[in-house]
Amino acid sequence: MHEIDVARHAPLLDPALHVWGWEIPVYLFLGGLAAGTMIVGSLLAARPGARSAAARWLSFAPAAMLSLGMLALFLDLSRKAHVWRFYLALRPASPMSWGAWILLLVYPVSLLAALGGLDDGQARGVEAFLSRVGLGSAVRAGRAWALPRAEALRRANLALGVGLGVYTGILLSTLGARALWSSALLGPLFLVSGFSTGAAFLLLFGLSPEERHALERWDRVAIGVELAVLALFIVGLFTSGEASRQAAALLLGGPFTAQFWTLVVVGGLLAPVLLGLLQGRLALPTTAVAPALVLAGGFALRWILVAAGQA
Repeated sequence: MHEIDVARHAPLLDPALHVWGWEIPVYLFLGGLAAGTMIVGSLLAARPGARSAAARWLSFAPAAMLSLGMLALFLDLSRKAHVWRFYLALRPASPMSWGAWILLLVYPVSLLAALGGLDDGQARGVEAFLSRVGLGSAVRAGRAWALPRAEALRRANLALGVGLGVYTGILLSTLGARALWSSALLGPLFLVSGFSTGAAFLLLFGLSPEERHALERWDRVAIGVELAVLALFIVGLFTSGEASRQAAALLLGGPFTAQFWTLVVVGGLLAPVLLGLLQGRLALPTTAVAPALVLAGGFALRWILVAAGQA
């Protein structure tokens, strides 16, 4: 009875609870990617020197990423018409309530921070483009409001990015009935993974050499931290109860071992670092291979953890 209540080892019940499909890992990945892009973009904006045009434009990417992630989450909802109920109150003890409000705040803050970061020519281009759908005056008013508050918006964007990144992990860790997810390290793990994928995403575009160098350095540090947190996560499972040890075994000798070590650890973490070091030492031209591997590994991490947590 203790195992049924605490670890949910109930063969007659658990099969009916395997209800999360592709929508949840897609949402977690896009939410983490949006969070990482917000954090990295805010850090780039704080650096001295001119920002590249690509870095300014990419400040709009988190809102688009989050919208796609929210669409995936909406498709997963069984009662789609009740989604508005999340915004009737803020429940301090509910991570889902905090997450719902963070998601709502990301849009105005990230978009205003992006508008405030545009140069005059880019702002005129956005205003002219959106004037076709009657939003030109809104863009002009939003930028006029954001310009004198650019630093405050940058800091708010950074804080919301951190909150969003941590929330994507806490969303799983609060479901303690699933042994693989019952770890407080999932929040930090998803945050640092989101930071790494955000840096990798920006590296796919035409940034300045100084920005690329900063992002590559930050990404290597983030990957090192992610490896350390992953190790602590697995050790924590092995040093907990029997259910947690069985959950860890799914990644170490069980049905998800090959995918976890191949796609996440080797392909998504170790290989990008090695490629980056070789490119630097041998003066090889920069390619999109390493950032693409980081992005694939970040997606695989979430897909495997969601699937294994329901195994």
